[in-house]
Amino acid sequence: MSVQVVAAKMAEVELKDVPTGKDLPAGSPMTPTSEGKNLARNDPHEAGSSAAASPTAEPSAKAGEASLGLLTPNPAKMPQASAMKRTDPQQNGGEAFVNRDGTVAEAPRMKKIQFADQKQEFNKRPSKIGRRSLSRSISQSSTDSYSSAASYTDSSDDETSPRDKQQKNSKGNGDFCIKNIKQADFGRREIEIAEQEMPALMALRKRAQGEKPLAGAKVVGCTHITAQTAVLMETLSALGAQCRWAACNIYSTQNEVAAALAEGGFSVFAWKGESEDDFWWCIDRCVNVEGWQPNMILDDGGDLTHWIYKKYPNMFKKIKGIVEESVTGVHRLYQLSKAGKLCVPAMNVNDSVTKQKFDNLYCCRESILDGLKRTTDVMFGGKQVVVCGYGEVGKGCCAALKAMGSIVYVTEIDPICALQACMDGFRLVKLNEVIRQVDIVITCTGNKNVVVREYLDRMKNGCIVCNMGHSNTEIDVASLRTPELTWERVRSQVDHVIWPDGKRIVLLAEGRLLNLSCSTVPTFVLSITATTQALALIELYNAPEGRYKQDVYLLPKKMDEYVASLHLPTFDAHLTELTDEQAKYLGLNKNGPFKPNYYRY
Repeated sequence: MSVQVVAAKMAEVELKDVPTGKDLPAGSPMTPTSEGKNLARNDPHEAGSSAAASPTAEPSAKAGEASLGLLTPNPAKMPQASAMKRTDPQQNGGEAFVNRDGTVAEAPRMKKIQFADQKQEFNKRPSKIGRRSLSRSISQSSTDSYSSAASYTDSSDDETSPRDKQQKNSKGNGDFCIKNIKQADFGRREIEIAEQEMPALMALRKRAQGEKPLAGAKVVGCTHITAQTAVLMETLSALGAQCRWAACNIYSTQNEVAAALAEGGFSVFAWKGESEDDFWWCIDRCVNVEGWQPNMILDDGGDLTHWIYKKYPNMFKKIKGIVEESVTGVHRLYQLSKAGKLCVPAMNVNDSVTKQKFDNLYCCRESILDGLKRTTDVMFGGKQVVVCGYGEVGKGCCAALKAMGSIVYVTEIDPICALQACMDGFRLVKLNEVIRQVDIVITCTGNKNVVVREYLDRMKNGCIVCNMGHSNTEIDVASLRTPELTWERVRSQVDHVIWPDGKRIVLLAEGRLLNLSCSTVPTFVLSITATTQALALIELYNAPEGRYKQDVYLLPKKMDEYVASLHLPTFDAHLTELTDEQAKYLGLNKNGPFKPNYYRY
């Protein structure tokens, strides 16, 4: 037999043919070594904090199980480099080594390794059914499609509801409700990491801490409770404010960060995997507390503002203003203003330049890929994707997917945004034209019933469905809670919804915000938004009587420019300054603002 054929056969040895240590004869070139034990634990889930962040980590190898790391060759007993392996037909296919001196040594017999628990089923994950409210929510924003027995919540810690626990921090304070106060140290490290990527907030602390511009402010907030939000809350506290906080999304809370905030003295009511009843209970605990009356509202989605209007309208007599940062929440504020029911000034942060052109665009451009990869491990190249909505969020999602080699379609109602999509190289379609062929459906509209049951029925097998808007109303998830459909939890925030004929779709975060529910978002971009929120609170709280009426306002242009300028030193960027002659020619102040309010960036 030729050397080439023999070499080819050597490469065909499979894992099942590798001998265990006890089957090797003395002097075998595959004798186990002690060094191999260190190589055995080649587990990606042990790479630092990624193990804690991964909701899908599989059980590690049990003691006594076979491991490839134990099969390290022994250099001292390897055959000479010139030795060749051959197959001897007289030995029924048995293999032998031909040494340099011509002698023949029989190779060890191979034995198939039997792995323990080969039939273990990993898809049978226990799910926790928390308190459920079967009535329709009073809000059509964060909880439009109610949770039911087919829903799932996080069970990473224990099965006891935080509402049933009596927890106190190290100072004896128990005015909070979180998952586990013992995670505070871990959360503090997360916050410290976030501080490094939030230079503007840290600069704001140094510049304004002496004068305490929020002294006397009592801020009640309802936002995503993440490490970035924690930096904002601690900045507001450093500027003189008292804060009470709840989560605006039942899946986005980072439990360890909530613990760190509670340990630091903040009244936080939130945990990952709340039920709807929990969601509204937490908001009520923030607002309805004896001896504490909020005078400022920081909202994301409008649920907090909505709750106070419904349950405690008299509170608005002492509230000086509302700061809102989402499309959904701003839409609600304009509705109240139009109906003459808005009784305090409100600042529309979402449409400020520093929020819309940075957070909405750049944040989503990066986080859409992160969320999809973590949940589905999908390959983007060649996939057909339809993005519903070509606002700033849609633009960011489309740019990222196009760069990864996806074939991207866009649906849009606005002819201007639609023309932008066409000029950017995307095909503008109606959803029903492509729904049968696309691999991924992403909603970015802020509207409701964008993807209805009719479209869900027509999707191809394995289609991934997700939402990048704040509200969970864009995908009609409620229509999937029917007896003929089977829900199967495969990962944290990943459900297979299976039709009677076996077709299944992959639904992410039960139709809620993908990036903050299933992954994380870039801290630096959130620094821009958080600084904008802080300045908006300072402006409304300190505004003289009569400056702002009971209406919705945009952040002053000068403040937008100030927020941007605070982030430029990170890039070692240097602004050009106008000369007196140039400033006079343009009719501008040398220090800004540099663009009129009607300018579109």
